Parts: sequence; structure tokens; C-alpha cells
Amino acid sequence: MDECIFCKIAAGDIKSDIVYEDEKVIAFKDINPAAPVHLLVIPRKHVPSLLEIGEEDKELIGHIHLVLQKLARDFKIDRSGFRVINNCGKDSGQAVFHLHFHLLGGRPLPQNLGGQ
Repeated sequence: MDECIFCKIAAGDIKSDIVYEDEKVIAFKDINPAAPVHLLVIPRKHVPSLLEIGEEDKELIGHIHLVLQKLARDFKIDRSGFRVINNCGKDSGQAVFHLHFHLLGGRPLPQNLGGQ
């Protein structure tokens, strides 16, 4: 976890354009946005991927989804529509092995599965 860039962002060791944070999660702007609104929502707790969540993480996963909902409203993409993406594993395109969710919106998004 010492090498995890998202753990470093959550700890404040690496600066990021943070748009939301609480005791469980942090949300920040993607440095390579694929849409006008492109945020990443991560748990502060290091979880490598969706496959590593456990029973003890049920409340955390629910909380992440409520934060995604809040951010969609805050960034005014709730009415026009938005996409939430979680890549799981290298073949899906997961580049950082710390659970994270992409929130994309602000323009019509492609209908293909990749979303980009």
C-alpha cells in the first residue's frame, strides 16, 4: 500500500483536485478526463478491487453510491444523465489497484460498453 497512488492521495501525500471527502471516502477530478465531469470516488481504506470487498464493506459500498449520487447532483449531471464505471482487473483496464468508481457526465456519452 506504500506504493498505491490512491492511498497517497487519500492520505494527503499527493495533491489532487478534491471535490468531496469524509471519513470513509474521497472524490477528486480525474487528471485525464473523458467527459466534462469526470470524477473518481475512492474509499480511504485500501481495497484492491471489487473482488476484494467483504461482508464488512457492505456499508462502505452503499456509502460510496450515496456519494456518487450527491456528486451527480452537485455537478448538475443528475437530470441529463451520467455513467458510473468500475473497472475490475487488468483486462478491464484497471490501472490503479485500489477500488475506485468513475463518475462521468456533462455530455452525451457513447453507447459502447467502454464509455469512452
